[in-house]
Amino acid sequence: MSVAEVLPGSLPRHIAIIMDGNGRWARGRGLPRIAGHRRGADAVRRTVAAAGEIGIPYLTLFGFSSENWKRPLNEVDDLMGLLRHYLRGEIAELHGNGVRLRVIGEKGRLAPDIVAMIDNAEKLTRDNGGINLTVALSYGGRAEIAAAARAIAAGVRSGDLPLDAVY
Repeated sequence: MSVAEVLPGSLPRHIAIIMDGNGRWARGRGLPRIAGHRRGADAVRRTVAAAGEIGIPYLTLFGFSSENWKRPLNEVDDLMGLLRHYLRGEIAELHGNGVRLRVIGEKGRLAPDIVAMIDNAEKLTRDNGGINLTVALSYGGRAEIAAAARAIAAGVRSGDLPLDAVY
């Protein structure tokens, strides 16, 4: 019997987690930052499994913000390598466990091989009926607002969007 069956209606339907502090965790233990990111990825695996076990239907993980692109190049490269590793090694298990994966954010900033792995993972898992896992990569409020403002300006400039429709 699951926790959701024991306590019906008491669990949230959607949990969102901002994955932050992995580098600080590692530094506090005298480890390289990537060690903290690896431990964070392990925590993600346990969190997804636990959320599925207790019946949380939606889990969103905010993993790599648009601000993270400003980190040192070697750290960004390490994080992208870690992302590749988990996309290659974890998708089959997620699929086997019925997880439906979606990735949101500005995917165009990611390397083409990563985008292809994400697309393949989303296609593979799209019909799964278990937990809905959304991972936000290259996301950010400021970037979203700027992109929306550019789109509105382009629409007004092209004549497709009347200026008085912007409010």
